[in-house]
Parts: sequence; C-alpha cells; structure tokens
Amino acid sequence: MEMVSPEHEHPNKAFAWAATNSSGVLSPFKISRRKTGEKDVALRVLYCGICHSDLHKVKNEWGTTSYPIVPGYEVVGVVTELGSKVEKFKVGDKVGVGCMVGSCQSCDSCANNFENYCPELILTYGEKYHDRTTTYGGYSDFMVVDEHFIVRIPDNLPLDGAAPLFCAGITTYSPLRYFELDKPGMHVGVVGLGGVGHLGVKFAKAMGVKVTVISTSPNKEKEAIEHLHADSFIVIHDQDQMQAAMGTMDGIIDTVFAAHPLLPLIGLLKSNGKLVMVTAPEKNIQIPAFSLLMGRKMVAGSRIGGMKETQEMVDFAVKHNITADIEVIPVDYLNSAMERLAKSDVKYRFVIDTGNTLKSTS
Repeated sequence: MEMVSPEHEHPNKAFAWAATNSSGVLSPFKISRRKTGEKDVALRVLYCGICHSDLHKVKNEWGTTSYPIVPGYEVVGVVTELGSKVEKFKVGDKVGVGCMVGSCQSCDSCANNFENYCPELILTYGEKYHDRTTTYGGYSDFMVVDEHFIVRIPDNLPLDGAAPLFCAGITTYSPLRYFELDKPGMHVGVVGLGGVGHLGVKFAKAMGVKVTVISTSPNKEKEAIEHLHADSFIVIHDQDQMQAAMGTMDGIIDTVFAAHPLLPLIGLLKSNGKLVMVTAPEKNIQIPAFSLLMGRKMVAGSRIGGMKETQEMVDFAVKHNITADIEVIPVDYLNSAMERLAKSDVKYRFVIDTGNTLKSTS
C-alpha cells in the first residue's frame, strides 16, 4: 500500500555532505527537509552525479553561494512517499531530479514547458523555496520534491549511469533539439570532451548527425573516435586542422567552462550556423561583430531544459541505450573527487553511490 499522507512530518533531519565555507571542503552535515506536501514526492537518493558547477558553487567562484550548501542536481532515487494529490508516481518508482525544483508555473516560459527560463526558477540547491526554506541538493540521503519537477526513469536504464543525464545530458540534448541541429546528415561540432561534452557526442550521434569533437587535448582523439564514435577530431590549436574544417559545420555545442576564444569556432560554421554556449566561463567573452555578420551566424546560449523535454531526453536515452561514462565513488571520497574534477581527471563523470555509502559515513 502506498503511503499517502500530506500532513506527514518527515523525520526532518536528513544526512548530507555540505560545504560550510569557501574552502569548498565537504563534510558530513545534518539538514532539515520540509514535510511532504500534497503535491510532493519523497525519494530515497541512490546516486548523485558531480557536476563542474558543484565545484564552482562550493568554492563560491561565481560569488553567489550562501553557506552551508549541499550540492547535487544529478539525482536518481526511488519514491518512498507521496502527497495526497500526487498523480504521476507511485511508491517504488525510479525517478530523477535535475537542476530545478520550482518555478512560478504561470509565466510564458512555464506555460510553454520551458520552466528552466522562468524568472522565478528555483534551483535544486542553494536557493529559497516557496516556503522560504533553503533548497539542498542530492549529496544527501533523501529529498522532497514537487512532482512536477520529477522525471520517471524506465526500469531498463541503469541508475548510476543515468544520474548525469539530469544535468549534463539535458544540457546538450536541449540545444540540439531547439536549434534544429538534430537532422540526419548535419555536421555538428562538440567543444570539450568532458562530462557534458561526451554526452553531447552520444546524443548527436544517436540523432544521425555527423560529429566532430573539438579539443585542446590531442590525446583524446582515440577516445573520441574509437569509444564515442565521433566522425572526426580537431585539435583547436592545430592551424592546419582548423583551416581544413572552416565553414563546414551547421552548429557547434560549446561545453567548455574555461575561458577560451570564440572567433576560431565561429570560423568553423557554415553560413547560418549556430554556436551554442551551454556553460558559463568565468570571464566575459568578446566577439567581433563582423564574424557574425559575414555569414549570418549566431552565438546563442542554452541552459538545461524544461521538464517535458527532460522526460523526452530520458526516453530517448533509453531507446538509444545512452548513459554517461562514469566513475562510481563512495561519499567519503567526495573531496578527492572534487580535486580530481578541478584537474579534469575523470572519464567522464563522478557519481556518488549515495544509497550505499552516505548513512554509514554520516
């Protein structure tokens, strides 16, 4: 029998790992979750991916962090309790939670299933919820989330490899779809072969697109071609390779966090080509206007995806057997993983085995 009790007060204390200052060091921490409301779903967290944004946030590198902060928005788990008006899920369902847990539900963006662009968007961690409680992410043992912001995970999708889909996956899937770079025979570049970029390659290939990986690391070529099945590989500092690829790409998905020049990438685009930024480099970027005028080219941005689109992405991943390439870690390895992530020393995503290792460590 399902537990349906909107008035049920969770044993509000949850186990988590949090950063309490800008050193970014994470340690065991107890947090309070809100009670399960009538439209809420409570879930036991089983796995949580580590995004590069988590690293920026715990160190306050964007200047927006309030401590304590519990990161994590690549969350998968199992439903343990339902509010009385929940309609989409049942206890025992496997579900995912991504980067957002709330929005106004009334603006044009929300009405058009683009909650990710709502001006009142509430992120999964580090923000204030509607009831003014602080949102805490998936580096914890359970969560309480409005059912609208939960995605169903089919049984045949491995949960550990599915976790990064809820940030890294939708971050690349959405612009490929929205900017219509998903047509078979198109040529799309993916800049950066990390946690986000490798999923961009997988999704684009599954859509039937010709994919070129663009990287600063020549040693990633074998991995890109042989393992991820990219069609070609360009070292961005190799002028001969860049010259040969000038004007050949319909679009480029740029996944690199580090500051880098965009002009060479714009040169790779065909007329009407689109360069889409999906991450936020630390320094502002300047673009010569003539590089866009000469060819009616576009530089655009894209931020995760709406809830309808995220469910579509998961269903597409199941159909095409797409999961992230991961390294599963216990929670007590978290700080070491953060240090390695800062050095790009992971193929391609750390995923915390929250369900098996969090409580015992806390």
